[in-house]
Amino acid sequence: MAIDVQEPTQVKAPSRRGDKVFSTSSLVAGSIILAVLAAVAIFLIAQSIPAFIADPSKVGKGEGFWAYVFPLVFGTVWAAALALLIAVPFAIGIALFISHFAPRKLAQGLGYIIDLLAAVPSVVFGLWGITVLAPAVQPFFSWLVDNLGWIPIFEGPVSGTGRTILTVAIVLGVMILPIITAITREIFLQTPVLHEEAALALGATRWEMIQTAVLPFARPGIISATMLGLGRALGETMAVAMVLSPSVIISFALLQSQNPTTIAANIALNFPEAHDLGVNVLIATGLILFLITLLVNSLARMVINRGKDFSGAN
Repeated sequence: MAIDVQEPTQVKAPSRRGDKVFSTSSLVAGSIILAVLAAVAIFLIAQSIPAFIADPSKVGKGEGFWAYVFPLVFGTVWAAALALLIAVPFAIGIALFISHFAPRKLAQGLGYIIDLLAAVPSVVFGLWGITVLAPAVQPFFSWLVDNLGWIPIFEGPVSGTGRTILTVAIVLGVMILPIITAITREIFLQTPVLHEEAALALGATRWEMIQTAVLPFARPGIISATMLGLGRALGETMAVAMVLSPSVIISFALLQSQNPTTIAANIALNFPEAHDLGVNVLIATGLILFLITLLVNSLARMVINRGKDFSGAN
């Protein structure tokens, strides 16, 4: 005897006006973001073409565009790398203290202060760097040159004002510290509690538990936070322009009066007086900075995508 089996009928949820409004607004917002990014890219490329094809003798000091922009790229990457070397260890230490060592009330207060630092305008950091930090660190820079001047990065003559690439790196490090700390703190708090308790149950100390359970789980997040902080440091303008005594040079020396400048600071300082081809040259350097920042953010997104399914057990 044959039994008729009816296929289950699919029941569609009733269409709601709120769902349509939300989906439409999300689609429009995403499209606007892509359109703005494409418009910025098209503008930069179109305005940069005259600088790329111009006579090299008319660009910079007659050396051509690429010879002009290379020291700026070096200064941008060098200052951002120094800022990361300063900020990342402090950010990880602060995030660990807030998430695993500090009492709850103290952790909440520190977390609020760290988040508040991210809202401070960059011009305030620039004023702090030029009026407070630079005079304060100048004697220390003199001590470094006197005692460690045989190391190339600490060779003299020392700057008499303290406005060096190392001072800029310290300011940038303070500026990116809240970003890296906040993201790293949230990653540490997402560590599975069972993994932490298992490590402690096996006899591990708290630090050994952090080494075996927390840090491996948080590694992709730490890398992502570092890359986002790097993106902020690469594009910083006012703090660098205010603190640094810039020169278009390539130098690894940290304490001298002549320091490599960054692309963003160079544009801010020279754009008001630029005209004709000079404007196109500055916009072309902005295109290079745009590509560098886009590359950094893309690498950060790749790291996030690789680690989003990480559970801490693999």
